[in-house]
Amino acid sequence: MPSEPVADRTDPRAARHARSRSKILEEAWVLARRHGLGRLSLGELARSVGLRQPSLYTYFDSKADLYDAMFAQGNEQLWAEVASRSYSEHPGEAVKEFTRAVVAFCAADPTRFQLLFQRPIPGFEPSPESYSVALRFLERGRDLAAGAGITRQRDMDIFTALVAGIADQQVANDPGGDRWLRLVDEVIEMFLDRLNA
Repeated sequence: MPSEPVADRTDPRAARHARSRSKILEEAWVLARRHGLGRLSLGELARSVGLRQPSLYTYFDSKADLYDAMFAQGNEQLWAEVASRSYSEHPGEAVKEFTRAVVAFCAADPTRFQLLFQRPIPGFEPSPESYSVALRFLERGRDLAAGAGITRQRDMDIFTALVAGIADQQVANDPGGDRWLRLVDEVIEMFLDRLNA
């Protein structure tokens, strides 16, 4: 990613705009967690940050643009979570560690999980720029999986279905707990045993 121009770093208007945009994004998450992603109201969002609704369009071109920024931010957080970890040199253990990290990340914020891994907003598609952040995460998972022998697309599809399924069960049926998180190692071991049979 190219470095930011020097003028942008010293321009107080640009800095103020960035702070306001960040504040709006933070409040959008608060409201989405309170009411659900689909019921996020731009009017309520504007009021909660002390703006008139038309002023929001100074920061986000549309509601879809706001969702896109939320999608990008959530994936940046996920990337930071998986990229900051050290993984075992044993490939199977590394896949289990990665899966545990992803499921725990998903369980920590069900609303963020929905936006990143489900399709809760009819018609919303992330922009190529926002989706590129998600692709970094997917490539990291694919690299770790390949080390454990998960190389065919069919096997990768099964692996991602297992991870998403465990995360979904944890979020939906034991919020704040670890009932499905505790099953990660067993599920991954069964899958890897099947691949190596």
